[in-house]
Amino acid sequence: MQLQLDNILKNFGDKTVLKGIDYTFDKGKIYGLLGRNGAGKTSLFNCLSGEIRMDSGGVFLRQGDVSEPVREEDVGYVFSLPVLPEFLTGYEFVKFYLDINKDQLAGAKTVDEYFDMMQIEPADRHRLIKGYSHGMKNKVQMLLFIISRPPVILLDEPLTSFDVVVALEIKNLLRSMKKDHIIIFSTHILQLAADLCDELVILNNGLLQEIPSAMLQSPEFEQKIIDMLKDGRGDA
Repeated sequence: MQLQLDNILKNFGDKTVLKGIDYTFDKGKIYGLLGRNGAGKTSLFNCLSGEIRMDSGGVFLRQGDVSEPVREEDVGYVFSLPVLPEFLTGYEFVKFYLDINKDQLAGAKTVDEYFDMMQIEPADRHRLIKGYSHGMKNKVQMLLFIISRPPVILLDEPLTSFDVVVALEIKNLLRSMKKDHIIIFSTHILQLAADLCDELVILNNGLLQEIPSAMLQSPEFEQKIIDMLKDGRGDA
């Protein structure tokens, strides 16, 4: 399975943020998306997930010799700012999500088993989401793709709001899931990217550039990435 980006162009007014992006992501890998603030990482994710309409180009999921346009249900998107129904408790929301997707979720765990997985305490499960911390809301967001397991998973700064114990558990979970998924996450933490990712790509000047794998093992890894982003070359 591959996620194919074909000439994605996105303008905001007179500013071109994505300048005809072509790239192919493969199943079985975790990709780190790096870029400076304002480079267009979130805009790219929004185009891939269908949150915003691209001005031209397409996004396709390829299985063998067959490529089809990506559908909304093919993509799980964990936002950096969680979007959740704050009038429900965490338990009510996850139970509702399980109920409406029960036909597609054969063998799903119980609500409490999912909360146990994310180390959400029993007392917190029955509190309104409105009263959750940012990190707690992100845990609930993460649960949705753990439950539904869409082929493509996008994570926008996914681990920055978790404590070190939960962050390690999420990293291990992503590693265990990657064989069946295409996982792309944006981050500004270079060490996290080097530790977790199989491949890195930089979004710079509106285009995606793959980072050579050998660079990940280089002692000068961080400085090389910073230099690439500072001078705007995007070449290795």
